Amino acid sequence: MTRDARRALTRLLNAFENHFDIARDGDEADDAALEAAELALRDAFFTYDDILFTQLGVELPFDILDDSDDEDEEDDYDDEEEDEEDEDDFIEVDD
Repeated sequence: MTRDARRALTRLLNAFENHFDIARDGDEADDAALEAAELALRDAFFTYDDILFTQLGVELPFDILDDSDDEDEEDDYDDEEEDEEDEDDFIEVDD
């Protein structure tokens, strides 16, 4: 893994190009090749993100969630729905 921000950016751009080239082939794309391109793209992205932050103190302008974050958000959403349902059951009566 490179620790140079410019090299990490170049690697990320190359990973995007490679992923695009494989995806563009559509049905002709080999599943294993597409999966490898996705992993390479993910790795290049997170490497670039890490170097950008640790060396330059800059964060990318969007959040990237991994699968475990998605599950946590779904759990939070389910909890909110339950809270809203509980609120709907409450009827306020004037004395």
